[in-house]
Order: sequence, then C-alpha cells, then structure tokens
Amino acid sequence: MAAAKKAVLGPLVGAVDQGTSSTRFLVFNSKTAELLSHHQVEIKQEFPREGWVEQDPKEILQSVYECIEKTCEKLGQLNIDISNIKAIGVSNQRETTVVWDKLTGEPLYNAVAAPVSPGPSDPVAVVPSGSSVPAAGTSSVWLDLRTQSTVENLSKRIPGNNNFVKSKTGLPLSTYFSAVKLRWLLDNVRKVQRAVEEDRALFGTIDSWLIWSLTGGANGGVHCTDVTNASRTMLFNIHSLEWDKELCEFFEIPMKILPNVRSSSEIYGLMKAGALEGVPISGCLGDQSAALVGQMCFQDGQAKNTYGTGCFLLCNTGRKCVFSEHGLLTTVAYKLGRDKPVYYALEGSVAIAGAVIRWLRDNLGIIQTSEEIEKLAKEVGTSYGCYFVPAFSGLYAPYWEPSARGIICGLTQFTNKCHIAFAALEAVCFQTREILDAMNRDCGIPLSHLQVDGGMTNNKILMQLQADILYIPVVKPSMPETTALGAAMAAGAAEGVGVWSLEPEDLSAVTMERFEPQINAEESEIRYSTWKKAVMKSVGWVTTQSSESGKNVFIILAALPSMLNNLFKYLTIYT
Repeated sequence: MAAAKKAVLGPLVGAVDQGTSSTRFLVFNSKTAELLSHHQVEIKQEFPREGWVEQDPKEILQSVYECIEKTCEKLGQLNIDISNIKAIGVSNQRETTVVWDKLTGEPLYNAVAAPVSPGPSDPVAVVPSGSSVPAAGTSSVWLDLRTQSTVENLSKRIPGNNNFVKSKTGLPLSTYFSAVKLRWLLDNVRKVQRAVEEDRALFGTIDSWLIWSLTGGANGGVHCTDVTNASRTMLFNIHSLEWDKELCEFFEIPMKILPNVRSSSEIYGLMKAGALEGVPISGCLGDQSAALVGQMCFQDGQAKNTYGTGCFLLCNTGRKCVFSEHGLLTTVAYKLGRDKPVYYALEGSVAIAGAVIRWLRDNLGIIQTSEEIEKLAKEVGTSYGCYFVPAFSGLYAPYWEPSARGIICGLTQFTNKCHIAFAALEAVCFQTREILDAMNRDCGIPLSHLQVDGGMTNNKILMQLQADILYIPVVKPSMPETTALGAAMAAGAAEGVGVWSLEPEDLSAVTMERFEPQINAEESEIRYSTWKKAVMKSVGWVTTQSSESGKNVFIILAALPSMLNNLFKYLTIYT
C-alpha cells in the first residue's frame, strides 16, 4: 500500500512555551495562525523551605526536548511534514534565575523563582536568613522570597532622592527580579562562587539557558537573551538597551557572566539535536510580552491581561517610557527586529490568581479539581459578604507590600465553601481592577475594553465577574494560546526567515467572545470599596527583626491557623 501523501500547509512555525508549572511546544500555520498540534509536560516545583521556590533546569530542558519530539510525532500522525517547520520561538517564565558551568553544561544550582505561595506548609514559620542552603542542582524561580534580607540591605544604599535603580530599569528594588536572586547565589552557593572565580559561570533567565542548550550547549551554544527578558533582571538599562555598569557594580554582579542582549525577533542560532535539528531559533520573548504580541496589541493604549498562576496586565505605551506614579512597572514590551524600534509597556502583576484555586484544592481540599471552582461558585452566585485577600507572599502592584499575608474575612455561620470559592474568583477580579485603575491614572486614557487570555479565561463566571467589577467589556480570543502565538509570530517574522508578516493588513482576524457588565455601576463600586477595606486588614502581618546573632529572621505572625479551624467547622456543618 502506498504511503499516505503528506499534507501541504505552507510554512509552519513552532513555539516553546516554558512556564512555572509546565512546558509546551506548539506548531502554528504562519499564514492562518491556526494551531495544528502541541504537547505539554508538567514541571515539578520544589519548596525546600517556607518562601523558597526552585526548579531543576535539567528537568526543564528535558521537558522541552520531550515536547518537541512528541509534537513532531503527532504532526506525523496528522500527515503533516515537519520539514515545513521553518523557525522556532521561545517564550518563558521571566525573572527565574539560572547559573551554569559553560564547560560542562551542568547547572550549578537549581533555578530560583520569583515569589508566589510556597505551597502546602505550616503557615507559621521562623526562617533564619543565614542558614545552610539546599543541595545544588536547581534554578531560582520567580516566586521565591529568600532574598528579602538582601533587598533590605541593598535598599539602605539607595539615596532617598535618587532612586537610580528605578530610573534606569523601570523596576522597584524587589525580591521579584533576577539581580537579587543572582546576588543570593553568589553569596550563598560555593559552587557558583568558584565557577565565577574560574571564569566558568554563565548566568541567564530560562530563555538564555534553553537557547544556549538547544544551540549546542558546551559545544558552541549561543549565550543570549532578548530585550524583554533582560529588562526584568534589574541590571539592564531600558533607555540605552544595554547592561548597565553602575547597576552591575551596585549589585556586585560580574558583567562577564551576563548573556548578549538581542532583539526579540532575529536568528540566534540553529537547533543542534532532535527532530528539528537545523531549524533556526529566531524568536524570544518573556511570556507576558509574548502574550501582548499574540493579542496583537501593537497600538499605544492597547492592553491585555493574562490569567495564569498570577495575573499580568500589560499596556502598550508605544516608543516612550511611561514611569508610573501608582505602583506599576515600566518594562520593555518588544523589539521585533535588530533594526526595529523598541516598544515599552506599563505592567501590573497579581501574584496569586490561578494559584488561589490550587490552594483551595491542595491545602483546604474544598475542591478535587481546579475546574470544580466554577460549579461551586455558580451554586451560590455570590460571596455573601465574604472577601478573600490571597496575599500569600505579600501584595504586588500597586501596593508592593511584602508585610501582607492572606486573609478571609466577612465570615458568618451561613458562609460555606461555595461562598469562599466565589470570593476566590472575585479576588482575582478585584486585584485586576486595582491594576487597571492605576494604569488609567498613569496613562490618562481609560481603557474601553480589556483583552484577556490564559487558562483561567475558560471559567465563564470569572470572565463575567471581571466585566462586572471593571465595568467595561472583557474580550477573549477564541484561540487561547496567545503566549505561544506571540513567540511564533516573532520567530516567523525574523529577518532570514520571513514566513510571518506582522503588517496590520496581513494579520489574521481572530474571532472573539465578549462579556458585557451585567450589574449597575453603583453595586460594582460598593463591592470594590469593601474589597479595599479587606486589603488594608491584610497588611502588617510579617515583621523583620534582628536576632541576638545579628541574623535577619522572618517571623510570620498569621492568624490563619485558628481561622482555618473555624472555617473547616463551618464547611463541615454547612456543606
């Protein structure tokens, strides 16, 4: 029997989408933006201590290879020739920090993440900052809080009237960004210190680690990053688009370990192994910038909100840096070509969005699967005056308040798990409203609608709540994979590839689902003002004080345990 004829679809583009909880590889038709196939692999997070979040860089790399191989197999089963894949883009969790040995290709420590909830653990903990570190072999993820004392020490060295860190980077001094994680590794991990001394160490965010490894690793791998990822390190000058000598000296980071900074759309190198050997890697964007591109927010004032582990709201401010007076970050949105202009964005982040659903599932056992939250919320249609502030690792934009911790308030004997589920969904929407209000004040032009994407947007109750609380329409594309799509668009449009046009007239029209506000403006404002009152009650739970030995100790003074005992009692009685 003759072999089945391979389908001819025109040029295809692949995208690696590497996030905090999973890695995916997706393949798109560059002419229609249609998603043809994909594969996903879950990634483990490690919590060696309260507030510490790590991932294994080798596991992340292996997951990328596995996703590429499995997706290519699926394309073969669909009779699609993988030789049509002309380029690969990379989108990645930002800020997560990796240091590796350029001679062996081995990570010198786990990837250290940026701060989100540390997962199931005792809510009352005392963590000395100077104790021994866990075994090597991890990366510092974006959710990690171990650098709080590092930040406090550094902040004392910034003159009150000259915050040169923020003026150069657009970022506040925070545990969130890569520079302080790298500083922690240099201070605490002997393998990293020795590798720097012996000129063997390379630093990068996840994109750098992947591109270096995929293009050859120790055998000629390309050590680079793009402007969007570089702008999240606190070492990068967003005006000159270069690593900043003064910042590197301030954080005491040797510039020789930093990657070369490139645009978000150019050929960095070729795949050196696997089913796609020889295919150029030609797109690179931090995940939130990738989603902005994938949502086609190319005009000043266009904004998108991505609902994942956290929420990230970005507003394109065009070719000018807009510095926020309301707690938002100024960041690089994209630079789609070596000779193309750089575009900037204002960004507000909600640390806990999807993570609050996971917490209800894993820590409280209210739900068995994340999808059940919609069913519970639908049963009651209200929180019945219950408000949930999920500040598990402090409050991010617009507050930047590390002393805050999570609270559930407004409980009565009538409150049951359905009301708490509803309050958890409302919390995501209220936090988004706070960021949008700040953005409107900074830009001076209120948004007429909000474009949304991310896994949580499948929850129709959440999307309707968001429209009600913002009191503007919420617009969701029918093709939800906007982050991967953005990386694919950047890769396909790169000079030397040229299979994806980013000209407005050539961009494929995307069908949208629209959610209109269904409550009156007065009710929306009353609910929002009560939320603000709850937020104020969450502040001030954590204090930092010196112990007799002079080491910083974090003491979490949470009322959570007794509250949870009462909560479980009510859940048992009333559900």
